[in-house]
Amino acid sequence: MRIAVRGRPLLLAAAVGGVFLLSVFAAGAIGDRFTAPLGPGLGLPTPTPVALAASVGVTASPSGGAISATPLATAEPAPLCGGPPTMVVLGIGADSRADNYLYGLADAIRVARVDFRVPAVSVLTLPRDLWVEIPGISDHYGITHGKLNQAYLYGNPGLGYYDGPGAGPGLLARTLDHNFGLRVDHYGAINMRTFVRLVDAVGGIDLTLDQPVDGRPVDDKTEDMGYFPAGPHHMDGETALRFSRIRKADNAFRRDDRQTQVLCALKDKLLSPAVIPQIPEIVAAFRDSILTDLSPAQLASLACLGPLVAPENLRFASIPEELLVGTRNAEGSFVLETDPQAMRALVADFLAGAWPSEPNQPSCP
Repeated sequence: MRIAVRGRPLLLAAAVGGVFLLSVFAAGAIGDRFTAPLGPGLGLPTPTPVALAASVGVTASPSGGAISATPLATAEPAPLCGGPPTMVVLGIGADSRADNYLYGLADAIRVARVDFRVPAVSVLTLPRDLWVEIPGISDHYGITHGKLNQAYLYGNPGLGYYDGPGAGPGLLARTLDHNFGLRVDHYGAINMRTFVRLVDAVGGIDLTLDQPVDGRPVDDKTEDMGYFPAGPHHMDGETALRFSRIRKADNAFRRDDRQTQVLCALKDKLLSPAVIPQIPEIVAAFRDSILTDLSPAQLASLACLGPLVAPENLRFASIPEELLVGTRNAEGSFVLETDPQAMRALVADFLAGAWPSEPNQPSCP
């Protein structure tokens, strides 16, 4: 089991986990409240367990006759930080600048598979323009299909389209499960205003660009996101948000890469020695600004695990572009279509931890 990372990983993990525990207790998370979800649950139906064939070893009998099959014991490493063996979390970046989660599209959609045994984290980026069947809302204006990011919008309570559990995250999770067999355990959603405040709260982020990124408007309908020359950059919250949202400069796939850069820079800043002592204040300030069904105990386990994940075990992946076909829907909007069976096979490998075996887009340094 590899748990070595730069510096003193176990000490750092203990520090992060300890500080986080102190912060949630200071916020009033005591007793049962420590293990209670902070937001509404997803309410997905319980999956039917699938029996797996046991590994066997072939052993010759003493008489040299019949051969018997002897089950081989497979030692599983114990999960670290008090977590489960694995956890799959749906991450949503909402495009709303309001203080609530009543409206808004899912501007960024990622699914993280967290393995507490290795430890390892794999993050799958899902295109927001994927054309999908959206379950549970056909009685509202005959809506049966939409873009993946619209599943989150239709589920939000402001529209009143969806009566099921979990609101926007719940309908998005149901949509992923329904179309691709991508079943998540938990979710976390953050809106644009909260993202800006979070980056500012840690003192901004630092990243280096290999080439310039031009987010200046290409027409009168395009928002000016700014120009970013090659080289090092220190970004405050508003700048990081603008950089993350640049799309017209190239395409949505490169936009996802830029969002990965920002996430990695934010991760590095949160785990820096200067910021770790501030975690209690940060948690207290943002506890009511981020929508999640994780409990304080689960958040503490994730915070503890973060420093233990070696760089090579933090992998970012995206849907291979050859599986995606750009087209227009009946209303003329750009959408991405894909082969559902190929997607299901890819998702099954992701959930099993078999893919990605190597990152297919930039991972954190």
